[in-house]
Amino acid sequence: IVLSLLFLVTGTLHFIFPAPFIRIMPPFLPWPGALVAISGAAEILGGLGLFLAPLRRSAAYGLAGLLLAIFPANIYMAVAHIPFPGIYGQAWFQWLRLPFQFVLIAWVLRYATPRHCVDGSRRNIT
Repeated sequence: IVLSLLFLVTGTLHFIFPAPFIRIMPPFLPWPGALVAISGAAEILGGLGLFLAPLRRSAAYGLAGLLLAIFPANIYMAVAHIPFPGIYGQAWFQWLRLPFQFVLIAWVLRYATPRHCVDGSRRNIT
């Protein structure tokens, strides 16, 4: 539930407050506004998919792919030290986000395993 909510909230923020997400888009990527909207929609759909056992595996793989796809924005944010108010503007926090991305990928891929996808139960399938 926590992981699903994380993606649902973050995806929604892409539409309510797109400016911070647009600011961290690397300049070599075209159409930053459209890419922010697409990634926000993907986060919302993936977050919803994690709730539904028949869609959980696809949602988990999709979210892992999304996290890899948005990794350049996190790198750009840290390397260019994009200014933000509060903790998000701290260089140490921006660099800490980079390895945390892989923690999130591992977390979502955990829900692609058969024990999480068959009927939603956590029983072991061998």
